[in-house]
Amino acid sequence: MSGWQPVRRTRTFEEVIAQIERRIADDGLRVGDRLPAERQLAEQLRVSRSSVREAMRVLETLGVVSSQVGRGPDAGALLISRPAEALSDLLRLHLGLSNLSLEEVVDARLMIEKWSASHAAVHGADLSGLTASLERMDATTTAEEFVEHDTAFHVAIAEASGNRLTTAMMLSLRESLRRYAVEAVERLGDTAGLMADHRRIHRAIAAGDAAEASAAVEDHLRRAYPGISRSPRAEDDERLERQQGR
Repeated sequence: MSGWQPVRRTRTFEEVIAQIERRIADDGLRVGDRLPAERQLAEQLRVSRSSVREAMRVLETLGVVSSQVGRGPDAGALLISRPAEALSDLLRLHLGLSNLSLEEVVDARLMIEKWSASHAAVHGADLSGLTASLERMDATTTAEEFVEHDTAFHVAIAEASGNRLTTAMMLSLRESLRRYAVEAVERLGDTAGLMADHRRIHRAIAAGDAAEASAAVEDHLRRAYPGISRSPRAEDDERLERQQGR
């Protein structure tokens, strides 16, 4: 029996999206530019307006465009940039559906944030955002407030790395974990340990110590998510103990 499967025909709205992608690449369209109005786009592509409308709904969900009702120069969807929000929505849904485990998301955050912290230390980044977040966390009285400024602190680490995609991914990971972060803070009760971790991370980045910054981030996440975030160093220690016990 052949392993080949019938090729599924591309739905019209998917071809509309592909055409828009090509125009962005070929014509250099940027954030703030406006696409043709729905009627005009449908006529140019020789498709129904409903296909254009469906394509715009998909692109709006992905954070690529903002559909607005207007006439004349104000007609047509506006190209925008909010990748972190789109990623957050998708991650939250997949967590809720158990397509992704909390451990997988925390592990991804660990990898991204360790890289961000070490790069921020090496490049001597502006740390004003980290400093301001630390001060605000010190003044909080609820778990929700603490997590809000804690999120700003960790996103600022990603921003200090200088990589915009890493920043978007970090923000999306933090937003998707917000509920679990609040629960973690409430479970710990006292945030003194978390604040000590934050100050250690800040000192390491400010001192330009990439290795210490990376280690500080790892230890911090292990404190925040005990039993979920598995430290490579801890796994190495366990492996060594097993070998020595033979």
